[in-house]
Amino acid sequence: MKKNLFYLFALICSMSLFTACSDDNGGDTPPIVDDTISGAYMGSMDVYYENPEVEIASDLRQRITITKSSDTALGLELKDFSIVVGGTEIPVGDLAVDNCPVTLANGVYSFTGSTNKELIVGNCDITLEGTIQNSNIDITIHVSVGGGAMQVRVEYTGSKLTGSESSDASIKSFAFDVETYDFVCAQPAINEEAGIINFRVTDGTAAEDMAAMVPVIELTSAKATISPDPSVAQDFSNGKVVVYTVTAEDGTTKEYAVSTYAFQLVTDFETWVPGNVVGAGQENLAFYEVPGWTSSNVGAMMLKSMSMVDSYAVTKTDDAHSGTGAASIVTLDSKGMNLGFIAVPKVTPGSLFTGTFVTEISNTLNSTKFGVPFSQKPVSLKGWYKYTAGEDYYVCDEPYASNCDKAYIDDSMSDECSIKAVLYATNGYADDWSDCLTGVAGENNIYTSNRVVAIASLEAGDTPDWTEFIIDFDYGDNTYDPSQKYRLAIVCSSSKYGDRFWGAPGSTLKVDDFELVVE
Repeated sequence: MKKNLFYLFALICSMSLFTACSDDNGGDTPPIVDDTISGAYMGSMDVYYENPEVEIASDLRQRITITKSSDTALGLELKDFSIVVGGTEIPVGDLAVDNCPVTLANGVYSFTGSTNKELIVGNCDITLEGTIQNSNIDITIHVSVGGGAMQVRVEYTGSKLTGSESSDASIKSFAFDVETYDFVCAQPAINEEAGIINFRVTDGTAAEDMAAMVPVIELTSAKATISPDPSVAQDFSNGKVVVYTVTAEDGTTKEYAVSTYAFQLVTDFETWVPGNVVGAGQENLAFYEVPGWTSSNVGAMMLKSMSMVDSYAVTKTDDAHSGTGAASIVTLDSKGMNLGFIAVPKVTPGSLFTGTFVTEISNTLNSTKFGVPFSQKPVSLKGWYKYTAGEDYYVCDEPYASNCDKAYIDDSMSDECSIKAVLYATNGYADDWSDCLTGVAGENNIYTSNRVVAIASLEAGDTPDWTEFIIDFDYGDNTYDPSQKYRLAIVCSSSKYGDRFWGAPGSTLKVDDFELVVE
């Protein structure tokens, strides 16, 4: 599943309030903070986007520890904090605060605080208020980002733990019924230490067969819970990772990333599936993808949520070579802006590729994890394409990532598209895709790494009519070794120098009827 940056930003911002509180004690009679309210609390957290109000996350199980800072102040701590929203793990780390002033009236402990912080999303004004009564805690948090450009509210409700609750948060067994899913050729294997569960399917398994699978899961502790609900079918097609979170009785959590891989040799671009999950009121952020492929839409979603672009880079079009659908890949004008923590490029080229997109805000070119596991020798890639270059071609100076917001027109250049296929070696298929080559420069680059075994390449300018292409894999001095593990990446870009953030907004590459020929 893809990382929803809008949710990520809102939630990280909201959680970061636990770095500071006001020192104003308040109240005429200082209360005594003691074991009556100190201790661990387990509860649920809801997150809302305000103005208009939209719920973006609900019932997030969370443990909070209350400590005594002084006779008149308490501290809050969230240890090893991480959450999962829409299948996306959001690690936050250890969050702690001391000296939140407390007042006591009619058996109710009340505390408030406020702070201003420079966070990853920018300047945030943060206020909180909460109460503790009869071992029950309620907290409301308000976060205003960028002077009110984004406003988030977090509501937490929990109860104090007794200390005798179980901390067991592990999966005892994970399997698929072999009669229902006869294409599963290797049952899931649990790597408990890494929190990874992998299974294998037979070559050629259709993506639709893996799009709704119900596992049989047994937990070690009967008092633990698991999310998502094991009885609900999950989509494991095209390398999607489904994260199951086990929560122990005492609030201890452990996550398990479950996945397999599948790739089809023929893609007709007729079928498109949801690429992300959005909440009510955020339907304009939804996008769709081709099974077996991913796209730069994952990154463009952040730009769209910030109104930096008004459309996605990769969409289905009815201007097809055959059938009713093809893929349209467009270079976007994303305006260019320096936000302090990141430079938003003037030009955002569109890309459609095999692999996945793992968001890395500080190094966006490392977000594109190119390539899927592949066990055959590719010979050629063939298909159909058409291309229209945009009018104004923008370039930026090195270092490109830092200067991408300061792009300028170069009249001597015109845009070109690229369609490339790369076979490269890997020592193993990391479940976090860390073994993948990416868009960064140097040894980890998809085109320049010495791990590359063969490349098939097409680059072209204006091609107004549907045109057939056949590009052969060039192995050079390399040989294909059937005992070696490989990844295969097919990358279609509307601007061939997209890794430099160069291109012409409006450049449009359309592709259809791909076939990978293997030996």
